[in-house]
Amino acid sequence: MKLILTHEVTGLGAAGDVIDVKDGYARNFLLPRGFATPWTKGGQKQVEAITAARASRAIHDLDDAKQLKGRLEAQTVTVSAKAGRGGRLFGAVSASDVAAAVKASGGPQLDKRKIEVGGHIKSTGSFNATVRLHPEVQATLKLEVVEA
Repeated sequence: MKLILTHEVTGLGAAGDVIDVKDGYARNFLLPRGFATPWTKGGQKQVEAITAARASRAIHDLDDAKQLKGRLEAQTVTVSAKAGRGGRLFGAVSASDVAAAVKASGGPQLDKRKIEVGGHIKSTGSFNATVRLHPEVQATLKLEVVEA
């Protein structure tokens, strides 16, 4: 089935890409979650709009991405969340929580869709998250989850 991606999907493509996937994967995963829309002949304008928006948000230069990677990896970001006894969180730390914590600590505004938190963070402690800054550059972000 031919689709137009509306969000970045790891291992599949970025927003605005036209992809061809199996029907079941499209019907059961991509379409219900809003990650893609069916491809049509008139969808080319939509593809152009998505790629233009992605280009305006993207870090344009590889050197800028490498510089930002150095800044992000040099700092430890503190994320505060409500926790109960034993450091177990009420809920989990999401990518949007990480993006807000980076911004609050004086870092750059990151797109939450480019942050990958390995597994579910449901307790206090130290964790790592991956930030895709550029197709060739990924930064590993050190997170410190503390009780609020």
